[in-house]
Amino acid sequence: MTAPINLVTTRPPWSQTFSSLKIRNYRIFASANIVAVIAVWMQRVAQDWMVLELSGSVTAVGITVFMQFVPSLLLMPLGGILADRYSKRLILMMSQGAAGLLAALMAVLALTGHLEVWHIYLIAFVLGLVVVADQPARQVFVNELVGPTQLRNAISLNSSIFQLGGMVGPAVSGVLIMAVGGGWAFAANALACLITVVSLMMIRSSELLTMPPVKRAKGQLMEGVRYALGKPTIFWPAIMAAVFAVFGLSLAVLMAAYANDVFKVGAGGYGLLNTLVALGALCGALASTRIAKLRLRGVMTAAGSYGVLLIIASAAPNMFTFGAVMVVAGFASLLFLTSANQLVQMSTNVSIRGRVMSLYVMVLLGGQAMGGPLMGALAEHWGVQWAMVVAGGMPLLAAVVIGLVLAQRGQLTLQMNLRSARRPVYIVSR
Repeated sequence: MTAPINLVTTRPPWSQTFSSLKIRNYRIFASANIVAVIAVWMQRVAQDWMVLELSGSVTAVGITVFMQFVPSLLLMPLGGILADRYSKRLILMMSQGAAGLLAALMAVLALTGHLEVWHIYLIAFVLGLVVVADQPARQVFVNELVGPTQLRNAISLNSSIFQLGGMVGPAVSGVLIMAVGGGWAFAANALACLITVVSLMMIRSSELLTMPPVKRAKGQLMEGVRYALGKPTIFWPAIMAAVFAVFGLSLAVLMAAYANDVFKVGAGGYGLLNTLVALGALCGALASTRIAKLRLRGVMTAAGSYGVLLIIASAAPNMFTFGAVMVVAGFASLLFLTSANQLVQMSTNVSIRGRVMSLYVMVLLGGQAMGGPLMGALAEHWGVQWAMVVAGGMPLLAAVVIGLVLAQRGQLTLQMNLRSARRPVYIVSR
C-alpha cells in the first residue's frame, strides 16, 4: 500500500511558499544547509577549474566527475538500506564529518602547492563513497523533519537552497581563485561541514516524525527494485532522470570548455555561468511550490524543454546570449528535478522510501558518473558546440519517446483544439 499523492485542487497561495520553515527543526536544518550548499558549490567550481589548470584537458574534468559519482552508480542501494535501518540524523552527522575531513585535506594540499590531479581524483572517489551514505538518508530525513503534509514544500525549498548556493558559491569561488587560489574554497567547505554537524546536534529528537527502523532481512534490496518497477510514477521519472543525468547534468563540464576555449573569460566567467544557471534554477525550484498537481506530463515537459534550450545555447554567438539561455535552462532543469523528486517520494510508502530513493539517487548521480567523461570527450573531439547539441538532444528525444509510450498505454492522451492558437495540440493525463 502507498499513501496517495498529495494533490490540491488550487495553487497554494504565495504566503505558503515557505510554509515548512514554520517547523523549528527544519529551520535549523535549512539554515545550516544554506551555508553548506554555498561551500559545496565553491568547492565544486574550484575543483573543476583546478583540474583544468593542472591538466589542460576538459576530459580530465569529466574524469573527476566520474570518480566522484561512480560509487553512487555501484553502491547507492546499500545507502538506501542503511537509511531504512538506522538513524538518518546519525548517518548525516557521520557523513558530513567525513566530508569535512576530505575538504580539509584538499585545502592543505592546494594551499601548500602540493595538489596534483591524481590527488583530486582519489579524494573525489572517497567523497563519492561518503555520498552513498549521505544522500538516501538526507532525502528521507526531510520527511522526519516536516511530516507528509509539508514534504512537497520542503523538497522545493531544499532545491531552492541548493540553487541559491549555486548562485553565490560559484561567484565567490571565481573571485577566490583569481585572488588567492582555489585552496580557500576547500577550507570554506570544511568549515561548513562542521557547521552542519553542529546543527544536526541541535535538532530536537522529540519533534522528529521517525518511523520504526526496518529489521534486517533477506531480499530487502530487491523489494525496493520491484516496488519501483511496479509504479509508473516512480519508474518513468527514474528513466527520464537517467537520460537527463548522463547528458543534461554534464552541463558544468561543457560550460568550463565554453568559458576557457570559446568565450575565453577564465575562472570568473565560468563562475558567472554557473551563477546564471543557478539563478534560473532557483526560480524553477520556487515555481515548483506553486504546482497544484504532480503529473507525469509536467515532468516530461520540463525535461524536454531543457533539451530544447541546450540545443539553442549551442548556437549562441556570444557570452551574453549564452548566459541568457542558461538562466532559462536552469529554470527548466530544476522544474524537472524537483517535480520528479516530489513525484517519486510522494508515490512511495515511508517504510521503503530509503531504498526507493537510493535507486533514484543512484540513477541521477550514476548517470553523471558516466556523462562527465562522455561529454568531456565529445567536447574535445567533436567540439563543445556539438557536444551541447547532444546534451540537449538526448533528453528531448527521451521525453518525446516516454510521452509516446505513456500515450500508447493510455496513461496520457493527445488532444487537439484547432481553435486555440496557443495550444492547438496538447497532452493530458488520464
